[in-house]
Amino acid sequence: MKFSENWLRTWVNPDLTSDELGHVLTMAGLEVEDLAPVAPAFNNVVVAEVLSVEKHPDADRLNVCQVNVGEAEPLTIVCGAANVAVGIKVPCARIGAVLPGDFKIKQAKVRGIASFGMLCSAVELGLATESDGLWLLPVDAPVGQTVREYLDLDDKLFTLKLTPNRSDCSGMKGVAREVAALTGSQLQPVAIVAQPVTLAEQLQVVVEDKEACPLYCGRLVRGVNAKAQTPVWMQRRLERSGLRLINVVVDITNYVMMEQGQPMHAFDAEKLTGGITVRPASQDEALTLLGGQAVVLDKDVLVIADDARVLALAGVMGGADSGVDASTQSVFLEAAFFHPDAIAGRARRFGLATDSSFRFERGVDFAATRQALERATQLLLEICGGSVGEISEVRGEMPVRAAISLRVSRVARVLGVALDNEKISGIFNRLQFEFTASGDDFSVLPPSFRFDLSIESDLIEEIARLYGYDNIPASAPQAALTMLPYSESQRPLARIQQTLVARDYQEIVSYAFVEEQVERDLCGNDNPVALQNPIASNLAVMRSSLIVGLVGALRFNLNRKQARVRLFEAGACFAKAENNYVQTQRLSGIAYGACLPEQWGAAAKPVDFYDVKADLESLFAPQVLRFVAASHPALHPGRSAQIYCAGKVVGWIGELHPHWQQQYDMAQACVWFEVELGALMQAQVPHMTEIAKFLPVRRDLAVLVDECVSAQTLLDTMLQINAPYVQEVVLFDVYRGRGVEPSKKSLAFRVSLQDTQKTLTDAEIEPVISLLVDVLNKQGAQLRM
Repeated sequence: MKFSENWLRTWVNPDLTSDELGHVLTMAGLEVEDLAPVAPAFNNVVVAEVLSVEKHPDADRLNVCQVNVGEAEPLTIVCGAANVAVGIKVPCARIGAVLPGDFKIKQAKVRGIASFGMLCSAVELGLATESDGLWLLPVDAPVGQTVREYLDLDDKLFTLKLTPNRSDCSGMKGVAREVAALTGSQLQPVAIVAQPVTLAEQLQVVVEDKEACPLYCGRLVRGVNAKAQTPVWMQRRLERSGLRLINVVVDITNYVMMEQGQPMHAFDAEKLTGGITVRPASQDEALTLLGGQAVVLDKDVLVIADDARVLALAGVMGGADSGVDASTQSVFLEAAFFHPDAIAGRARRFGLATDSSFRFERGVDFAATRQALERATQLLLEICGGSVGEISEVRGEMPVRAAISLRVSRVARVLGVALDNEKISGIFNRLQFEFTASGDDFSVLPPSFRFDLSIESDLIEEIARLYGYDNIPASAPQAALTMLPYSESQRPLARIQQTLVARDYQEIVSYAFVEEQVERDLCGNDNPVALQNPIASNLAVMRSSLIVGLVGALRFNLNRKQARVRLFEAGACFAKAENNYVQTQRLSGIAYGACLPEQWGAAAKPVDFYDVKADLESLFAPQVLRFVAASHPALHPGRSAQIYCAGKVVGWIGELHPHWQQQYDMAQACVWFEVELGALMQAQVPHMTEIAKFLPVRRDLAVLVDECVSAQTLLDTMLQINAPYVQEVVLFDVYRGRGVEPSKKSLAFRVSLQDTQKTLTDAEIEPVISLLVDVLNKQGAQLRM
């Protein structure tokens, strides 16, 4: 929202400087994005009239002019402009003037003739970037008056960065109303006079969709002089609001929009066929807009039409075929209230961003629609003349503003300031809110121009704005501090993250939205949770695993020549479950490149399954994990496993499938894991056990088994019998080769035995070892001798 300060001060004139006013607006939530002067600094430049022009005796391109600057005697000024002529009125910089760029005007001799000033172009005054000669002023410009005063160049331009909820300030009326409320100054609105009906003619208006258009007002005006000149004051206000001048009728509708905040449109009535209909567009209906752009419409686009064709995109832009031009003599003025939902997104669909759509998308004051039409009629008759018909109005069900309850005690609790009823009532009066007070409770009816007020907190915010955020004391909060219970059975996420960081992983945060095809490929999810309105085509579904983000981050690093990458992420994953959705928290990691950083102490070797398995076991310790071979769509079929903890599946681990490794241009395989965060955060509460004072005993058992027998099966078998004195059974060697049949393998287990009360003897140890050998034999294992 851009506007002239001088225009604002015709509505409300607080005793504040421009900078102070800008600060007040910003602190009230209407951020002043820019405050700039209309013109650069210059002085001693007046309106002058050229009385005579003679050729310079010693220069072909120079003229000696006699110039009236409002003094008793004219000034002699040498001028080289091609458009200098007798009778024109131009800016004249007198001796002592300082122009932009610190250019000082002095008396000088030009080819032997003294010159007592300079006739100026707009470029020389800093008001234009290019010029064909002198700046020609209107013939009625008062000679001798300063140009700054005549053109109102001491004005300043405010640019507000409006938030979407403050559409009420998208017109001068709303801004002035806000300034009056903030400063307590008197609001002086323009007088809108209803024009007497002098034309016994009306256009029929039909609204087919009254939900999208609850109010439509139109009026026929005939005998309009569209060739009339737009008044200078109106031109100046429009140009300083960032609008270009088109013709007097369109300028009037634009001016009413900037003044009242109500977008309007004017149709050439002679180009209309029959009456006006507000309806949804037919599928693939075509329209050429005022800017010349041809658009093809959908059924959800609201249009203004006559009996023959579409005339305009409702709330966005008019059509070229019904536009007003210099030959127009009859005008149909339109002012309407379109529901924001019916306009939102329609302009962007066609690559447009108009002042009308900006306002209608956010909501306009539906109670002032007819008033805006009267204002446009008043200006049109004053400037262009004509005969005015009765207003055609179609009204549906208007938005209902429900009363909002406000508790004074709640105000004090939220703001930290105790405001009495009188103070709050005064603020509501300044804001033009209707309210009733009952004790310490208020019932407030939001005005029609404030769409952003619906709950008690909105009213508290309004009170804070007008009371002044600077006036709210910055008091430190006071609260009782208590120690929160800490459960040893829960492991904090921060500790888990720190453990991974200590093992050389780096944390990432990725989108929970992923590409549908990648979700199908890496997760095998043929029925992902789809987004209704994705922010991009490659972010169309919710992730069911963290692998997609990790692989993407790995590729990003590999493309930037990172040879060793270890990443992890903790986040939510999403899946469908019958008629509902399931959200789970998981921890996932990926490792690529060398197992250890480059160094002299260890030979370089690529990270493998067992390196990452060790990382996982350190995360879960002291809980013991089991890894069972299984297939996953993202992983190598022979190098992947499900992770079990306390008998439950808690995740996956494995190397990336060679197919995906090739597709993602990875020189070597990466290893990925993912576990349920809930299982990882469960911790075992420590309990006391006696420490043995006697030395442990070690026995090694080497057995031959078939290749199909897993080492874990034998480990489980030995541990399940709970043999006495056995503290630990660990696999420490796997051998295939010479001396072992091709279909066999040799597994070597370390058995640790210990007693807390005595040193074990062979007589006590041998029965235990025999028991273990027996259970191994039952699994088809043969003891190697």
